[in-house]
Amino acid sequence: MSNDNRASVIAARLRERVRAAPAGEKLPGVRELSKEFQASAATVSAALSELTALGLVRAEPGRGTFIAEREQLSEPDFAWQSQALGPARVDTERASRLGGYGTPEHIPLSWGYLAPELLPNDELHRIGSRAAKSNRSWMMTPPAGSPELRRVFATEYRADPGDVLVVSGGQQGLVFTMRTLAEPGATVITESPSYPGAILAAQSAGLTIASVPADKDGIIVERLADELERTRARVIYLQPSYANPTGTVLSRERRTQVLDLAAQHGAFIIEDDWARHLGIDGRTPPPLITEDPNGHVVTITTLSKPASPGLRIGAVIARGPAGDRLRASRTGDDLCVAPMVQEIALTLLTSNVWARHLKRLRIELAERRDTLTAAIRQTLPGVRIQGVPGGGIHLWAKLPHGADTHQISSDAYAAGVLVGDGRHFFVNEPPAPFLRFSYGAATPAQIAQGIRKLAPIIT
Repeated sequence: MSNDNRASVIAARLRERVRAAPAGEKLPGVRELSKEFQASAATVSAALSELTALGLVRAEPGRGTFIAEREQLSEPDFAWQSQALGPARVDTERASRLGGYGTPEHIPLSWGYLAPELLPNDELHRIGSRAAKSNRSWMMTPPAGSPELRRVFATEYRADPGDVLVVSGGQQGLVFTMRTLAEPGATVITESPSYPGAILAAQSAGLTIASVPADKDGIIVERLADELERTRARVIYLQPSYANPTGTVLSRERRTQVLDLAAQHGAFIIEDDWARHLGIDGRTPPPLITEDPNGHVVTITTLSKPASPGLRIGAVIARGPAGDRLRASRTGDDLCVAPMVQEIALTLLTSNVWARHLKRLRIELAERRDTLTAAIRQTLPGVRIQGVPGGGIHLWAKLPHGADTHQISSDAYAAGVLVGDGRHFFVNEPPAPFLRFSYGAATPAQIAQGIRKLAPIIT
């Protein structure tokens, strides 16, 4: 959850107060406002800074914060922009939900990152302090990333370090890869339901999206074959391990069949391997790219999920001319990922801290997953869990026919609980009402409390 978001909420409430008060009136002090809004002094100060930037208040050191004189400004006219911009590519509602953080008071039963207590924050603080003192943190790296970090990423995927491109997190990797592998107007095929961020990435790249249903064993291969014939698509987006939102794993038989289809149709598979380090029951299946010698699979991995949402770093692994294009195109976006972030990631991955963190994470996620599963089954009898995931951080649940997931998620938000409206995980209309629950961001006690709050809402 975001303190920045909380500060914006406070700023909005203060803005109403400022507009109703005369110019020159003094606002209450930070301590008094902190008590009123039950927020930290830092959060209140951030809210006041936001109002200052808007010119609504002025801070006078030693005296306090005062309501500024109001200038009579002409109402802006943005009508010309609608014509200049043309049709929007990106679904704004889906985008707003993807970044819908809620407030620190909300129980995060749908969230794409881990709770702060599950992250190696103390270790990252120490590593970051040392990295700041290293000369390498302040020197440019090659556009593809530092050679040392590329070697570390390559080892896990049995790849050549030269096939690795370091990127600023998995989402950037998705946008960059889709934009490079397909021309605007081309079709990308996704499994359905799928990660909303991948849908947004395809829209941002100007691609047409076709979806293929998935079941407990992953994407349905026969339907994928039909869609490849119909659309002549050359890009397939998959999450073979612990897919978001369903938690499914592509079965051994279907892995082989999907690779055969890609070879038959001359298509790329974008393997979103975001949950590589979030296995719970047994080992995470090997990356799909390790079974593909001919460059059909382009893999995206990230450290933002298992290490820290603020550690925006990941990698794209691609072989052959496709890899050359991805790495050559990099300079069109930025010259490199921040060297300090690369240095922190390298130190983390090559230290004993990383193995200890992953071992602890597996235990903690198992407890939270089992708590969520039991709470839903005991408290929400009308909600049917579609399968208990063996890894990842999400659980997919089907609601009774006719349930309005938009209204349910809105009512849950008003009650202080974040749940994922299943509609946003489908390209087109959902075949049934679904909700996504997540167990990585809430404590077991919060999970139990959140499910109890949902009981009168989901009937």
